[in-house]
Amino acid sequence: MPNPTAGKVFTLPFSQISKNDIAMAGGKGANLGEMYNAKIPVPNGFVVTSKAYYHFIETSGLKEKILLELKNLDVENSKKLQTASDNIIKLILKEQIAQEVQDEIKNMYHGLSGTTDKQVAVRSSATAEDLPEASFAGQQETYLNISGWREVVKSTKMCWASLFGARAIYYRARQGFDHFKVGIAVPIQLMIQSEISGIMFTINPLTNNKDQISIEAAYGLGQPVVSGELTPDQYFVSKNGYKIEEKFIIPQTWQLTQKGRITISKHYQKKQKLDDKYIIKLAHIGMQLENHYGRPQDIEWGLYNKKLYIVQTRPVTTIGKKKETVKVDVTSKVPAKDVVLEGSAASPGYASGKVKIIHDVKDIDKIKQGHILVTEMTNPDFVPAMRKASAIVTDEGGVTSHAAIVSRELGIPAVVGTKHATSMLKDGEIITVNGYNGQIYTGDYAESLRKIKPEEDYSEYKNAKTATKVYVNLGEPELAQKIGQMGVDGIGLLRAEFMIAGIGKHPRKFIQEKKQKVFIDKLVESLKIFVESFEGRPVIYRATDFKTNEYRSLKGGAEFEDEENNPMIGFRGVSRYLVDDEVFKMEVEAIKIIRNKLGYKNLHLMLPFVRTTKELIDVKKLLTTFGLTRKGSFELYLMVEIPSAVILLDDFIDVGIDGISIGSNDLTMLILGVDRDNEKVAGIYDERNPAVLWALEKAITTAKRRNIKASICGQAPSRFPELTRSLVKWGVTSVSVSPDVAYLTRKIISESEYEIARKS
Repeated sequence: MPNPTAGKVFTLPFSQISKNDIAMAGGKGANLGEMYNAKIPVPNGFVVTSKAYYHFIETSGLKEKILLELKNLDVENSKKLQTASDNIIKLILKEQIAQEVQDEIKNMYHGLSGTTDKQVAVRSSATAEDLPEASFAGQQETYLNISGWREVVKSTKMCWASLFGARAIYYRARQGFDHFKVGIAVPIQLMIQSEISGIMFTINPLTNNKDQISIEAAYGLGQPVVSGELTPDQYFVSKNGYKIEEKFIIPQTWQLTQKGRITISKHYQKKQKLDDKYIIKLAHIGMQLENHYGRPQDIEWGLYNKKLYIVQTRPVTTIGKKKETVKVDVTSKVPAKDVVLEGSAASPGYASGKVKIIHDVKDIDKIKQGHILVTEMTNPDFVPAMRKASAIVTDEGGVTSHAAIVSRELGIPAVVGTKHATSMLKDGEIITVNGYNGQIYTGDYAESLRKIKPEEDYSEYKNAKTATKVYVNLGEPELAQKIGQMGVDGIGLLRAEFMIAGIGKHPRKFIQEKKQKVFIDKLVESLKIFVESFEGRPVIYRATDFKTNEYRSLKGGAEFEDEENNPMIGFRGVSRYLVDDEVFKMEVEAIKIIRNKLGYKNLHLMLPFVRTTKELIDVKKLLTTFGLTRKGSFELYLMVEIPSAVILLDDFIDVGIDGISIGSNDLTMLILGVDRDNEKVAGIYDERNPAVLWALEKAITTAKRRNIKASICGQAPSRFPELTRSLVKWGVTSVSVSPDVAYLTRKIISESEYEIARKS
C-alpha cells in the first residue's frame, strides 16, 4: 500500500491531470483531465486523488478493522460476504475525513462553483497498481446533482465505501487481488443539465465502417439513452466532407430532466432532436477525439444552452472487419434504432425472449424456460440455468469462454463480450439475440430473421458414413447423454477444465487437506457419465491445461498460483505436471478407475501443451510410475498446438504416441503471434493464413506417413469448408467440433471425400 504521508496531493484540477495520471486520478479522472487539456469541451472539475483515500484508510485506523472483517471470509458464502461488506461500509461512513482533506475539497469546490453552490457529479474512478481500471468497472458508485461542499465530502466518502461493496470484494478475492492495492479516486465535475444528449461512435457500430460517424440523440439527460430506456434518433455522418448521409428520426414521448421524468409535448415528439449544424459540429469533435487517442471512440455528449459538451469517451471495443452481411441479413427486418448492443458471435442461431439478468449464481433458479440469460460471465454452476435459456448474453468473455463453449454444446444462440449487457438491458424486456453476427435487438425479430436466413438443418447427415471420423468437443457432464445420441463417432476433446471447475476447488487444496480421494471420486463421477454416454466410441480426455490466471479463480487458487504476465505461454500443460506431479497423479488415478475397475476401455489420454521431446519422455515416465502405460486398448495422444511440435513431430512420434490432435486455436495464435481475444489485433487471426496452413499440412502428412492418427479440434473445419477439404485430402483421420456443427461438418466431409474419390 502506498505511503499516505509521502507527497500529499489530495486534490488536483482537471488542468493538472493527463492520461498518465491513472495512479492518482484513476481511469475516469485521467481521461477527463486529458480531454480538458486537449481543448475538448469537457465540463470543468477536479479529482479527489487516490492519495486522499489511502490517507483516510491509514490514518483513521480503518485498515486493521477492515482486515479483521475480511479475515478468513468465505466469499462464496453470499450471506457472510454481504454481512462483511455492510460492516466495512458502516465503518467507513462513520469515520471522519481528516480536516486537511476536507479543506482541500471545500476550496476546490468553491473555486469550481464560484459565488453560488453549483451542482456537480461525484464519480468513482478505481485505480490499482499494475491492474487495469476496467477490471473494476461498474463496481463503484456515482452520485449526481450534488450541491454544497459538505455534500461533496459526504459523497466522496460514499464512493470510497463502495470499494468494499460485496461484488467488489468478491471480484478481488476471486481474482487474487490485494484489497489494499486497489485504490479509488473521485472526479468531481460540474453537472450539465443537458437539453439534448446522446452517444457518438466515430465508427458505424452496425457495420464497423470506419468511414462513418454514428450520432444518437434524445431530448433530456443522457442516462435513459445509455441505459437503453429510450430509443434515440440516429444520424450517420461521412468522415469525408462531414456530410449527413442518413437520418432515423424516432418519436420520443418523455424525457428525463433534473425534476424527473416529464412528458414531451406532441409538437416536439416526432421532430429531429439535434439540428444539422450541431450534428456536423459534434462530428468534428468526435474526429478530434479519435485523432487524439489514435483509435475510434465511444463518446457521451450533451447540449446545454446552445453549447456542446463531452462528458465521457472510451475506445470502441467491438471493432472487427466491416460487416457487409448485416445489410443483407438484418437491416431489411431490423431498423437501426433497434440494434442495442453488439458483442462477439459465440454460438449461431436466433432467439427472442424476456431478459433475466443474473449477477450471482445463487439466483439462477430465477431463470425460467425460454428466458434469455444475461450475466457478466458464466461458470459451471450456471449450466442448469443455461439449459433452460433460449439464448445467452454476457458482458465479458470471448469465443472460447465457458459461456461460448457451453452454448455451442447446448445448441442455443450466444453473444459474449458485450461489455454493457447487464447495465443496458432491463429485466423482462423482450430482445432478440443474433448469434450469427453478435448483435442484440430490442423487440421480437427471431421468426422474421429466420425467414431471411433460415437455420439450416443438416440432421439428414446424422447417420452418413464417412471415412474421416466426426468427433465432438465436450466438457459439461450434463450434456453428455443428449449429445451421445447424435450419432457422432466419439469425443475428440474432453476438457478436464470444465469438470474441475465444476468441482469448484483448486486441486492443490484437496491435497493440502489430504482429501485426494474426494477429488478423484468427483472426477470419476464426471468421467463415467461421458464414457457411458459414448460407450463403444473413443473418449479422449485432455488432461488439465489451466493457465495460472484460470487456476487462481478456483476456490483456494490464489494460495497456490503466482501471477504471470503471459499465462498463455507460461506455467501450463505438461510443464506443470513435471514440476508438481501430485495433481496429475489424481487425474491418472481417476482414469485407471474408469478403465480398470469400471471396465470402460474407451477412455484415452491426451497431453496438452508439450513443448519439447524431453517433456514428453519425462511425462511418459511419470505415467509408468503411476501405473498407466500404452498397452492393450489404451491410447496416448499429443496435442499439437506449439510450433515446435509441428517442426519436430517426427522426433515426438519416435518417443511413442498413438496419435495427435491439432489444437488449431493456440497453434494459430502462436504462429501468428496474436491474441484473438484482443480486438486491436484480432483481425489478423485466421486459420487460413499460409503459415498456419503449412503447419496443418505438415502435421497431418507427417502423422499419415508415420501411421498414427491425426485429428484437429476447433471451429475452423465447420467455418471454412475449403479448409476441411484440404484436411481430408492431407489425410486427417478425424475432425472434432462443437456439437452444434457436427452434422454440418459431416456434410462437408462427406462431400469432400466424394469429390476426392471422384477425381482419383
